Amino acid sequence: MTHIALLPSPPRRLLLRLLAVSAGAWGVSGPIGGNTVWAQNRAPAEPLALLRIGYQKSAVNLVILKQQGVLEKRFPQTKVQWIEFPAGPQLLEALALGSLEFGLTGDSPPVFAQASGKDLVYAGSEPSKPESSAILVPKDSTIRTLADLKGRKVALQKGSSAHYLLVRAVEKAGLKWSDIQPMYLAPADARAAFERKSVDAWAIWDPYYAATELAIQPRVLTTGRGLSGNNSFYLASLPFATQHAPAIGILFEELTRADRFAQQHRPETIRLISDFSGLDAGVVSLFLQRRPPSPVGLLSAETVADQQRVADAFARLALIPKPVNVADIVWRPKAFAAARAQP
Repeated sequence: MTHIALLPSPPRRLLLRLLAVSAGAWGVSGPIGGNTVWAQNRAPAEPLALLRIGYQKSAVNLVILKQQGVLEKRFPQTKVQWIEFPAGPQLLEALALGSLEFGLTGDSPPVFAQASGKDLVYAGSEPSKPESSAILVPKDSTIRTLADLKGRKVALQKGSSAHYLLVRAVEKAGLKWSDIQPMYLAPADARAAFERKSVDAWAIWDPYYAATELAIQPRVLTTGRGLSGNNSFYLASLPFATQHAPAIGILFEELTRADRFAQQHRPETIRLISDFSGLDAGVVSLFLQRRPPSPVGLLSAETVADQQRVADAFARLALIPKPVNVADIVWRPKAFAAARAQP
């Protein structure tokens, strides 16, 4: 068996300093620019021997980088490993256990991870994609409004972006969370249950949403529009963020370049994603139509506030073990540099 050496965890003293400094060191927000901390020093603080990236089929920018072999060229001395996950909660579990350095999820998984005491940080984000998630019902269902979900079985991946969408839908309908029957299922199992009609509705995101829409023509009860921004976040392990800020800068540059490619070369993007995922080109085309331009940058104050609303909603319903302050684990290069500089 091959044993892979993991980056050592930073001492707790460093973590405490980091959180204290980051509270007042918001630094740069928005897309990457030439005056950011990592632009001042392109060499990582320590050699980056291994970069393990977690991704899902919906991670368009990451999939393009993987298919084009871009990171292997930007990090010629680094072994880059790509690991696919069915949903964000599984990806962040691997990140917290030290099996990944970097990955992309929706809005809810980081909240559940933080509430469970996982060591990870919000490194960056993409713009919101409210049309890329939906609550589906069978086309012959008697469910016509969100209020009709009362007493119904709704499939969803626990701790996923669909979880928050459903929380907001229940609130908008004037219902209590206890008024519905959440059925916690991974996407593949949820679709099987949905097709068997052993559940009444399904909260899901693209490309599972697009694939189901084209295959069985369900009715869309609601999308995330007006309910959930469906933000996407790049998460990093604490050791990676602490020791390799320049590498994260390179990742953001290439992810933003990949997004420009997706916008300007749509047929080639469809082919790349279809070849990687096995999804029909029509499915890929549909979910890309719902995806706005998605450059990558540090979290803005507005994005942090939006994510805090997600965390507070789960806390109110006691769906997470404790309330969390999202800003505590938002990565800021200046804060990390200051924390590392202190003895």
